[in-house]
Amino acid sequence: MIVIKSETEIAKMRDAGKILAACHQEIRHLIRPGITTWEIDQFVESFLQKHGATPEQKGYHGYPYATCASVNDVICHGFPKKEPLKDGDIVTIDMVVNKDGWLADSAWSYACGTVSEEARRLLDLTHKALFIGIEQAVDGNRIGDISHAIQKFAEANGLAVVRDFTGHGIGQSMHEDPYVPHFGPAGKGARLKEGMVITIEPMLNLGTYHAKIDDDGWTARTRDGALSAQYEHTIAITSNGPLILTE
Repeated sequence: MIVIKSETEIAKMRDAGKILAACHQEIRHLIRPGITTWEIDQFVESFLQKHGATPEQKGYHGYPYATCASVNDVICHGFPKKEPLKDGDIVTIDMVVNKDGWLADSAWSYACGTVSEEARRLLDLTHKALFIGIEQAVDGNRIGDISHAIQKFAEANGLAVVRDFTGHGIGQSMHEDPYVPHFGPAGKGARLKEGMVITIEPMLNLGTYHAKIDDDGWTARTRDGALSAQYEHTIAITSNGPLILTE
């Protein structure tokens, strides 16, 4: 069931989103060779506490951390680790913030030090793919219009779109209807309506789209070992077009 939010409820989600966006701005300055994703996770938990918010995914189905930290070939749901990041790594930090019972979800991929040309291109194109999807998040369109726009752009640039993980509705629960694939035909899926709030979060790979799960049951990585990147925003559907709640 798709839950339509009121303007007041969307404003509460935007409050959570502003905290999340501010946290990402701080993380951007922390990412450097030698820091660990464990340290970043500890920073995020402290930052959220200082702003009267909590990390929603900590404890979600037993997940033990405030963030997901996905390095290089890890697509998503990577565990923060005490292994230092190296020059040339790329790392995605994904978090869901709970502020007064309302949620916001955003992931950003970061370059650590000086990255390769192909890694930089992957980051830039994945970021562009997110906003190409957001452009389609308008009242009256369908979920498939978002999906198709992202897939068309990614594949035209030689990138593969991950199939196993999608965007989703969000509100007082982390995962609500509808699910938002980043591939598929236009004109299909649920129709977008004012008051819907969804995440758009393309995960693009330099190799194939196939994924595998590590023995920890969470960490998803590319089956061929190629680099993966992800960018995500939480979006409200409004009469004036898409409203990004996490910037």
